[in-house]
Amino acid sequence: MTLWHRSFLFVPGDSAHKQDKARGSGADALILDLEDSVAADAKDAARTQTARWLEEGAPMARLVRVNALSTGRTADDVAQTAPGRPDGYVLPKCEGVTDIAALAAMIAQAGLDVPILVIATETVRAVRRLMSQDWAHPALGGVTWGAEDLAADLGALANRDAHGDWLPPFALARTLALLAAKDSGVAAIDGPFTGLGDTMGLQAASRAAFTMGFDGKLAIHPAQVPTINRAFTPSDDQIAHARRVVDAMSGTGVAALDGQMLDQPHLRQAERILARTDR
Repeated sequence: MTLWHRSFLFVPGDSAHKQDKARGSGADALILDLEDSVAADAKDAARTQTARWLEEGAPMARLVRVNALSTGRTADDVAQTAPGRPDGYVLPKCEGVTDIAALAAMIAQAGLDVPILVIATETVRAVRRLMSQDWAHPALGGVTWGAEDLAADLGALANRDAHGDWLPPFALARTLALLAAKDSGVAAIDGPFTGLGDTMGLQAASRAAFTMGFDGKLAIHPAQVPTINRAFTPSDDQIAHARRVVDAMSGTGVAALDGQMLDQPHLRQAERILARTDR
């Protein structure tokens, strides 16, 4: 049930117009948001609108971001959207496997068996638990991260330095989210790039995330989707080289290719590239 998608576009749960527009975005997955983008007095309306829209279908995967477990709204979020058969749920402010199990139970109670994408770094406690606990769970389909809520919990005035690089607490959180996903065998999804209109910055950030090992990235505007999709799609040269590596390593533990020694880590990297072309 792993969520192997390049791009996940957030769409407000209470906006029929934006949901309809998102159908043509080209995103691999949409995240219909019942949390941050919906005012407290509009939660019921957002559930109703999201459930109605889900029933209409879409050409991409459709996930629902529920409200955090601490709000007491999560069970209603699941119960009212489950009839639309979403392809997964997104759990914000997740602090460990106990939270994943709690949402999984709600999903099962609603008659669904779909994966959960967790936002795993929005509190200090969550980051500390990423360092000390195993987050693996049968319902876990992916791990992503976010800097804004973590900054608020830390009391940080910024999350990047003067050069645009992540400050140490946020770089650590990002790395831990990546490692947790890989350790659990699920998709690692990079957090959003908040510089709307900065296509070059988004391109650089997306390519760096792909190089680092992330499988996809969150998007906060439809205009970001094409850049993200390109960055997380292996190039023709990368695919061709990966095939040559696999061929060279066939039936042997070590090989030479273009003057470079190859062993099992090179084979695994090549297989990862080729697996992306099959998804």
